[in-house]
Amino acid sequence: MTWLITGGAGFIGSHVVRSMLAAGEQVAVYDDLSTGDPSRIPEGVPFVKGSTLDGPGLRRTLSELSVRGVVHLAAKKQVAESVAAPLHYYRENVHGLQTLLEAAAESGVRAFLFSSSAAVYGMPDVDLVTEDTPCAPINPYGETKLAGEWMVRAAGKAHGMATASMRYFNVAGAATPELADTGVFNLVPMVFEKLTRGEAPVIFGEDYGTPDGTCVRDFIHVDDIASAHLAAARALLVREAGTDLTINIGRGEGVSVRAMIDLIGDVTGYGAGSAPVAAARRPGDPARVVASADRIRDELGWSARHDVREMVTSAWEGWCLRHPDARR
Repeated sequence: MTWLITGGAGFIGSHVVRSMLAAGEQVAVYDDLSTGDPSRIPEGVPFVKGSTLDGPGLRRTLSELSVRGVVHLAAKKQVAESVAAPLHYYRENVHGLQTLLEAAAESGVRAFLFSSSAAVYGMPDVDLVTEDTPCAPINPYGETKLAGEWMVRAAGKAHGMATASMRYFNVAGAATPELADTGVFNLVPMVFEKLTRGEAPVIFGEDYGTPDGTCVRDFIHVDDIASAHLAAARALLVREAGTDLTINIGRGEGVSVRAMIDLIGDVTGYGAGSAPVAAARRPGDPARVVASADRIRDELGWSARHDVREMVTSAWEGWCLRHPDARR
C-alpha cells in the first residue's frame, strides 16, 4: 500500500519520508512548497504539488496513487504568526485538515496519522506531561492542533479509519546536513544565528522555579520523530478500524535553556562566547514542559535513541553546510 505524506518536502516531513522508505514502505509526497523544498524528496518518490484546501486535487491524488494511509504533517506552525493571523491558521490547519479527511474518507483510506503538538497542553503545571494531562492551549496554533485531534478522532470513528495523533515536543537535529531545518524559529538555530553573528544568545526569563532559573524543555531528535511515525503507521495497519491513539513523542528528560546554550557553545567551538544575556519572560512561557514517554513505549515499543549532544551536533553540521563561514 502507499502512504501519502503531506508536507513531505518540509523539515520533519522529509525525515519521515526517508525513514519510511528505508523500512520498505511505499510513500508519495503532497506539498504546496510554501515552506518545503523539493530537493528534499528522494528520487523516484511520487510528488504532487498541491494545497490541502484543494479537495478535487486531493481526491485525484489519493485515487491515482492508490493511497490507503495518510501521514498528515502539512501545517502552519509558528506560534507568534498564529497570534497575528489566527484566521489564516484556522483556514490552513483546520479547514485544510477537514478537506483532507473528507477526501480520505471518500477514497477508502484506512489509516490516518496526524501531526499534533505539545502546544495543545498550554502551560501544564506538572513534572511530566502525560497524554491525560488536561489540554488548555494558549495560542491559535495550539488551538488548531487540538481541534485537529478532535476532528481526526471523530472522522476515523465515523468512517472506519484507524487514527493516531502524535504530540511532538521540542524538535531539533538532522539525520543528514542536507535535511537540517532552514528556519530560525526554535532555540537551537536561534542560538546558532546569534553566535555566528558575534552576538550573545538571549534567555527569556531566569527567575523561574527551576534548578537554574530558566525554562526546562524536552528536546527530541527529528530522526526519532521520524522513527516514531514509522512505528505508529505500522501499528495503525493492524489496529481495529475506528480506533484512535494519542501519544507524546519525547525523551522524558528535561534540559534547561541555559544548559542547552552551554552545550551549543561547547559543540560549536564558540565556548565562552556563548554566554547568554537575560531578558524579560515571554508571555505564555511555562516553566517546565517535559513529556511522559510511557505510552509510546508501551503501545508501540518505541523509545528515543538520540541524546541532546547528538541533536546539537547534527543541527550544527546542517547550519555550517548553509553558512560555511560559521565554523571556527
